[in-house]
Amino acid sequence: MTTQPRARDLGIRIGSGEPGSRNAITDVAGVRVGHQSVIRGDDGAKDAIRTGVTTIFPRAAAPWAEPVYAATHILNGYGELIGINSMKEWGILESPIVLTSSQQIGKAYDAAVAWIATKDVAAAEAVMPCVTECDDSWLSAVLERPLSDADVFAALDAATDGPVEEGCVGSGVGMQCFDFKGGIGTASRVLPAEAGGYTVGVLVMTNHGDRGSLLIDGVRVGEEITDLMPEEHSEGSCIVVVATDAPLVPHQLRRVAQRAGMGLARGGSYASNGSGEQLLAFSTANAVPRDGKPYRPEVLADGDESWAIISSVFKATIEATEEAVVNALLASHTTTGRDGNTLFALPVDRLLSVLRAAGRTA
Repeated sequence: MTTQPRARDLGIRIGSGEPGSRNAITDVAGVRVGHQSVIRGDDGAKDAIRTGVTTIFPRAAAPWAEPVYAATHILNGYGELIGINSMKEWGILESPIVLTSSQQIGKAYDAAVAWIATKDVAAAEAVMPCVTECDDSWLSAVLERPLSDADVFAALDAATDGPVEEGCVGSGVGMQCFDFKGGIGTASRVLPAEAGGYTVGVLVMTNHGDRGSLLIDGVRVGEEITDLMPEEHSEGSCIVVVATDAPLVPHQLRRVAQRAGMGLARGGSYASNGSGEQLLAFSTANAVPRDGKPYRPEVLADGDESWAIISSVFKATIEATEEAVVNALLASHTTTGRDGNTLFALPVDRLLSVLRAAGRTA
């Protein structure tokens, strides 16, 4: 795993909350993340492939055996999320979440079913995997059908609860962010004891933003770094996955997912007309029984006693989402893909100069 300086390593502090030990979605106990990068062909070749798969498991157990409560919010809908209807109907997540390229979403879904069948045939016959996407066609020859079952299997098998690799990895290999190279980013927040001590973790796949709109810690960085632009601008998309161990149920998790959109907005996203912001939130606190019998889940009620706690989860989600996008930018390196198309890395030295001038670094 390559390690680049993250926002906090550089003195960039987003918000007022404190992160978990990894400052990652895997700070939520049981959550696992896996990547498989698919990189083929020379830089600039017509058939160069710059793509991949990222997977997220909500609990240590098989998700079809122990579903969790989940919900979605679509900020702008020019994108696809397979599994959204069943999630809205039942309020549960019962599969790994699979992230990949727009034109490979069908292949990823099919391969995820096949992978589940290697673990539990009955589950594969009934479970609709949750698969979502962003467009990486600027760097990757998507019509070459580059993804294989083995690639999806590898990303699923690689899932671990340790540190999360960021940047140009997995489904982030071909992504852009505010006309810089983007990719995978993650961050977390641990609520104070008086707010329950719960953890909120976020993972983003960034593929969104106009350069001039880029904000980092409230500073108009995009207006200061106007070069290093791609030859074409793409409105792109962004996937945000929020995990928490706070005991929330679907209607509350829908509200959490909405707050992820506010985190994107704090970084300069305005969910443009051609963009697809697919936001998903789940809680690991309850394993939903599959036997159909009545049970009593642990739930933070919406009344006065839990009011401030739920608000704290909202704030943590916003801050972690904003920071995860910055971490994705910082971890990504300049990448050339098909037909010589290039996305440049955010120049860290110039970024820090802009932030220092604004008094925004520690």
